[in-house]
Amino acid sequence: MKKFLYTDFEGVDNIISSMMDNPQLKKAVTRTNLMNFWDKILPQKFRGKSRPYSMLPGSVMVIACENPIVAQELSLHKIILLKKFEPYLKTLKMRVIDFKFDPKKWIVN
Repeated sequence: MKKFLYTDFEGVDNIISSMMDNPQLKKAVTRTNLMNFWDKILPQKFRGKSRPYSMLPGSVMVIACENPIVAQELSLHKIILLKKFEPYLKTLKMRVIDFKFDPKKWIVN
């Protein structure tokens, strides 16, 4: 019986590091984190009724909303939401100066 020596294993930290060099994977992880952070800053009644959709030039984040009423309510709370979202954006090394709430971007999963 032949013995196999497995000494050429690559460490998990190296694998994850090389995976994070992939721009598509990095973008997907960032979007997932944005979704999780977004729900943390919202008042309870709006959770699940809006989610980050995209970024526009000029550091404007588009937020998809379930309906125009949710978009209007969130736009009234825009300044508070920006302040609450700021620490989370710093961890992701992102900058957002404004939100655009758009009910037309809402897609039901």
